[in-house]
Amino acid sequence: MIQKFCLTLLMLVLTSAASAQQSERFGPYELHYSVVNTTFLDPRVAASYGITRGKNRAILNLAVREHVGDGTEARAMMIQGYTRDLITGEPLEFLEVRESGAIYYIAEFGFINEEWRFFEIDFRPDGADTTYRFEHRHQLYVN
Repeated sequence: MIQKFCLTLLMLVLTSAASAQQSERFGPYELHYSVVNTTFLDPRVAASYGITRGKNRAILNLAVREHVGDGTEARAMMIQGYTRDLITGEPLEFLEVRESGAIYYIAEFGFINEEWRFFEIDFRPDGADTTYRFEHRHQLYVN
């Protein structure tokens, strides 16, 4: 029960704190993405998912939905990704989160103030025969 509450709280924080949540279309799929500073997360929620809160820590949140009929359906996906600044980079380790029909992938990373982070994500939704490449850049600020 507490874990479901924590997950619901985490998703509310991600969607409200991530007013810059965006999406990009890949064929019949829509990839929703946001980058959120971990200081926006409640300490209990962060701890329950093993997320380190800090002014120089952030998470990348991804979810893919397939357009079917008049609506969309959440899809699981195989995913791997990489983040870098202008000098160094690191692979991203994604945590899959499922709750009430929603499927999210969260990866944590560090940054320095006013840094541009570049993301390269390869993903293949369940049932797809294509692997898609998503590239994004995001400037981060210590708060």
